[in-house]
Amino acid sequence: MNIKLEELQAADAEDLYQFERDNRDYFETMVPSRGEDYYNVETFKTRLESLLDEQSKGQSYYYLIKNEDGLILGRMNLVDIDRSDHSAHIGYRVGKSYTGKGIAYRALELLLETLNKREVNQILAKTTTTNIGSKKVLEKNGFKHIETSDETFLMNGKKMTFVYYKWTVACG
Repeated sequence: MNIKLEELQAADAEDLYQFERDNRDYFETMVPSRGEDYYNVETFKTRLESLLDEQSKGQSYYYLIKNEDGLILGRMNLVDIDRSDHSAHIGYRVGKSYTGKGIAYRALELLLETLNKREVNQILAKTTTTNIGSKKVLEKNGFKHIETSDETFLMNGKKMTFVYYKWTVACG
């Protein structure tokens, strides 16, 4: 499946809201809930405006993973950009119907290929020991495991531990 990364825009609000609602139960099996308020359409629009404002200031970049027909398959966020050390944090999610098809892997690969390397040359990522798919996506894209937390937490009745990764621009 051919995919593309598109920078988040205000025109995406309705489709993104539907994507998040359609995949809520699935996402909440892997990450903590964003809360009931997030799924209120007015709150969602307000939060989207805030994200677009951050993006316009270069503080974060928000991308939608879309197929050739423009259907949203997932999201990819480059956040907490630190200009002093040229680092950022990555986050991503792919809708339930599209997992296991290499979409997250390809989207991250696309992001890394097109990254303005003078702006960000180190990306940090976090997942859990139970999220095997996410760990594979990161490792296949050259992220190196840097730490596994000593602390565990319960989510949805399962013990989880955070795993941290780092990607650095190859010099030369």
